[in-house]
Amino acid sequence: MTTATLQEPATGFQSLELSPSVQAALNRAQYHQPTPIQAAVIPHALTGRDVIGQAQTGTGKTAAFLLPFLNSWQDTNEPGPQAVVLAPTRELVVQVTQEALKLAPSKHFRALAVYGGQRFGEQLRALKKGVNLVVGTPGRVLDHLGRGTLVLGRVRYAVLDEADRMLDIGFRPDIERILRHCPQQRQTLLLSATLPGPVLRLAQRYMHEPHHINLSPERPTVHTIRQSYITVDEDRKFDLLVRVLDRENPRQCIIFCQRKRDADRLYRTLREQRKRVSTMHGDLAQPLRDRIMQYFRDGKIVCLVATDVVGRGIDVTGISHIINYDLPEDADNYVHRIGRTGRMGKDGVAISFVTPEEGERLTQIEVCVNSLIRQDQIEGFESFRPRIKVETPEAPKKAVPVFGRPVRRYSNRL
Repeated sequence: MTTATLQEPATGFQSLELSPSVQAALNRAQYHQPTPIQAAVIPHALTGRDVIGQAQTGTGKTAAFLLPFLNSWQDTNEPGPQAVVLAPTRELVVQVTQEALKLAPSKHFRALAVYGGQRFGEQLRALKKGVNLVVGTPGRVLDHLGRGTLVLGRVRYAVLDEADRMLDIGFRPDIERILRHCPQQRQTLLLSATLPGPVLRLAQRYMHEPHHINLSPERPTVHTIRQSYITVDEDRKFDLLVRVLDRENPRQCIIFCQRKRDADRLYRTLREQRKRVSTMHGDLAQPLRDRIMQYFRDGKIVCLVATDVVGRGIDVTGISHIINYDLPEDADNYVHRIGRTGRMGKDGVAISFVTPEEGERLTQIEVCVNSLIRQDQIEGFESFRPRIKVETPEAPKKAVPVFGRPVRRYSNRL
């Protein structure tokens, strides 16, 4: 006679029926509950289907596309990588590679980051030793293909991460050439925050009947982030920044500037008053960029003055504040910037500095996030709503005074 016992249903990652070795790696990484995009993508990807995963930044897309491959990976001595991941920026390439190694089911698993600015010889030596996963920017991956130092003939799993961003910065021809080097019989995953027409056309051409998972709301969800703006004249921004940092005392913050030279100038001034400050932009040498990002992840840097090079795809969980020293030109970039805080459902703070001429840009941002942004107050800084350029049908070229003050012409030129 046997006695039946009731077992509680599996929960967390255990409910996804991943292999014991991958589940053990998740336990070591202290990953217990899948995020919504992970819970939605992984079961379909485990079946071998092509998948389009659409979700906002900071929702855990990296593990969503890595775990299905790691679950089916087998340690073989065959040459060439079994998977390739393409990402738009060097920092994101490094981040994905580190995540893959952290979640690897075996100590024999080998992943390699390939990107420009890194010594070519180091990448070449690693490729000769053999790797299972290549994570790279499209330009550097294509460079290796052209030199014959990378062969993708054994790739059975291809991922396009932050696909919309890659197409925004002109990588589509490179991506298509890379995918044509991969076998047609492969599984392809595409992860993106948005799916504009060019991304959809790319998916239609290089994916086979993909399953589309859309967890992005119609409007960006930023309700966990306390947003505010402070009005300030351009020449008083630095004084305001110091006051805001003193008041907020952020655990870690990113201070966004629109231009590289402005980020450099602000960094040099700020480091005279505060410790643990650094800067990040595209003109820095790659080894320095890697070192700065690692220090930032480790919490050794508190204030990072940066351009939009860190606006997307950088996963640093300790960021408590985002300060828009300069408003972005595009409202979508505002959403990506402030998405660096409030990660994985945590609360965050986003403070924007708005000059009198930027009322129109502020309004565009409010329309994008479908919310009025609260006006903050700092003693010693005048409080006013930034002016909006108004044009009437009778005099379309004439600027109309608002709030009793003349309107200066708004310009997109920075």
